[in-house]
This record gives sequence, C-alpha cells and structure tokens, in this order.
Amino acid sequence: MGPVPRTRDSSSVPVVAMVGGGQLARMTHQAAIALGQTLRVLSAGPDEPAAQVSPDVVLGAHTDLDALRQVAAGADALTFDHEHVPTALLDQLVAEGVTVAPPPQALIHAQDKLVMRRKLEALGAPIPRYTAVTDVDDVDTFAARIGGPVVIKTVRGGYDGRGVVLARDLAQAREVVQGYLADGVEVLLEERVAMRRELSALVARSPFGQGAAWPVVQTVQRDGICVEVIAPAPGLSGDTAAAAEALGLRLADELGVVGVLAVELFETTDGAILVNELAMRPHNSGHWTMDGARTSQFEQHLRAVLDYPLGDTGALAPVTVMGNVLGAAQTPQMSMDERVHHLFGRMPDAKVHMYGKGERPGRKIGHVNIVGGPNGAGAGPASPDNAEYVAGLRERAQRAAHWLSHAQWTDGWDGHSHD
Repeated sequence: MGPVPRTRDSSSVPVVAMVGGGQLARMTHQAAIALGQTLRVLSAGPDEPAAQVSPDVVLGAHTDLDALRQVAAGADALTFDHEHVPTALLDQLVAEGVTVAPPPQALIHAQDKLVMRRKLEALGAPIPRYTAVTDVDDVDTFAARIGGPVVIKTVRGGYDGRGVVLARDLAQAREVVQGYLADGVEVLLEERVAMRRELSALVARSPFGQGAAWPVVQTVQRDGICVEVIAPAPGLSGDTAAAAEALGLRLADELGVVGVLAVELFETTDGAILVNELAMRPHNSGHWTMDGARTSQFEQHLRAVLDYPLGDTGALAPVTVMGNVLGAAQTPQMSMDERVHHLFGRMPDAKVHMYGKGERPGRKIGHVNIVGGPNGAGAGPASPDNAEYVAGLRERAQRAAHWLSHAQWTDGWDGHSHD
C-alpha cells in the first residue's frame, strides 16, 4: 500500500522551502517547476544561484531564527541546500509546528562527525577506527593503537576537503591538533584507510518509510573536491554494489532520514566498504541523475519531503560520467556563453548545467554529463565493466569540463581549423 493521499485544498500547490541559495537549491527549483511547484529559498543574497531563478526568495542568514520562520511560514516542508543550520533553531521550528525534512535528530548525523561515528558504530555499520580528542596526547595514544597514519577532522563544518588534514607524521598530527584545540575547535582522529577508491551510495527515503537507491557510483576527488563521478562504479562486484545500496537504505531508515541521503564510502584495497561521510540533501555524487537516471535526485528529494511515492531510480544508459566545471586559476578571456557555444559545436551530446556563479579558482561553477550510448562505439560492449568504453566516456567528460573551465581543449584541438 502506498502513502495515504494528503488532504489539501484542491486549488493549492504544495510549497517546499529550502535553506540555502546555492546550486543544489537552484537545481531543486528546476525539478519543482516540472511538478507545477515553486521552490521557496532562504538565500544569503540576491545573487546566489537559486535566488537568481526562484521568484519566491527570502533574504537572510541560516543562523537567524526570524529568517528561518519567514521562509518556513505556510510551507509543507522545510529542507536544506546545506547542513549548517544550528540544531537548536531547527528544534525550535519543529516545536512551532514546522515540518523539517530531514528532521533535526537525523540531520545532526550530517552536522556532527563525532555523533555520526558513534551512531554508526552503535548500528554496526562499517567505519574506520576513530577517537574523540580532548588532549594532544590523544594523538600518540591513537596512533599507537592503529599502528598507521592519522587523519584529523573537524567535528563540525568541514566540506569539500576543508577541515580534513592527512597528517604526514606524528609530529604534524600533534601540531595540527594543538592548533585546533587552542582555537577551541573540536576535532576527532581517524585511521587513514588503505583505499582503492571512493564510492557513493545515494538513496532517498520518504516519511511513509519508502526507500529508493540509485546505482552505486565512483567519485574522483582532487584536493578534497569531487571532480568526476562514474555511474555506476566500474568494476564493482554485484555483491559489493548490493551491499552498499542496502547499507544506504538501512542507514536512511535507522537515522530517520527524509529526503536524499548520500553515503560516501571508501572501498579498501582488500575490497571492503567503509562509511566516510553522510550528507542529507542532494549531493554532488548524484548530479549524473539529471540526465542519466529515470528520476533525478532533485525531483526525488522533493517527492520524498512531500511524501509522494518515490520515482524509479534506474539508469538510462550503461554508463554516465559527470565532470565538475571548476573555476580555472586564471579566468579565460572567452565568455562562458562562447565556451558553451564551442562545446556544443564539438560535443553536441554534452549535457551542460551551469550554476550562475562567478568564476574563482577551484570553485564549482557547473557540471557536464556525458550519457553513454547503447554501444561501445568501437570500444567493445557498452558496459561499466569494459575499461576501454569507460575510459572513453571519462575522457570526453574531462575534456568538456576542462574546456568550460579553461577555454582550452585537453587534446589540443583547434575549432577554427575544423570549421
């Protein structure tokens, strides 16, 4: 039996409010339009990506209770573009009758890494060894226990590689921890995992308890920032993929998540999977779903927070590759519009998603999806297990993303000589 139909005035349209005006809110608004809805956005300023496109914008800070009340007023659900809203403010909104999705008691696991680690440990989920830190001597004790290199993480606030230090040695680990503690910043220590690659299990859960999982993907990081996603993860055994999907669905259920949950995973050199991080919102590892899956993560997030039946998460192609467009060290003189024009001239199948952000070095300003065809185009079968086929798609996604960032073709191609 599906969710019980809600009783609503037949003329009314549901309103979802999202805290944060970034690209995730912008793309969620795109999905809302197709459902006959408008996403209401709490944005820090009028130039943020979502504020540029939504007609229903509240300008204010995510730390301001009055601004949160204003954006939540009359909304069917309040959800998030980021996880930085203080838990106490969300508890207050819940007490005032606001439907917060995911609820604060779930979201805390994406806000506080120590709470997350302890909960995952209690649930028997596979995680790296870790310890809380109260004193710099904890570094020596932990290093002796694990007998290997140490990772220092801030308990709150880190993302895109910020707040994560891979210590070179014990001396550096002590120095980093000492600095954080002196600044009053809470940190934890984890073992550095012998890692083959990073994976992501993206799932969604509705208040009714329905769950849905997309294929497990491989994510590629550079300087702590995701630069590429391959969907599904190539060369992943069926058993490991099924276990990762099942883990994602179980965690969404156990934690009481409403909406999209990204479970970032390490695949170790011996083939095991360990949970690295959790995100309770649409996630960079799910951008491929906009063109490569039957239901995008953004539509699914809206379905989930409104308690609609969830959409089909099946892939539309054997492989889809997403390349993030990151601001170049030096902004090209060529306008972005002209870069898009040239890209389409050379790669008409590239699916471009730009966020309306100014270009800065390393900043995520858009992404490109390359959806693989049903045959390998001379590279053998179209399959995530065909290394040559996957490599070809990856090269095209990287080439497209690099062109949009730098206005330079990675293979030295000159468009004017090919007119």
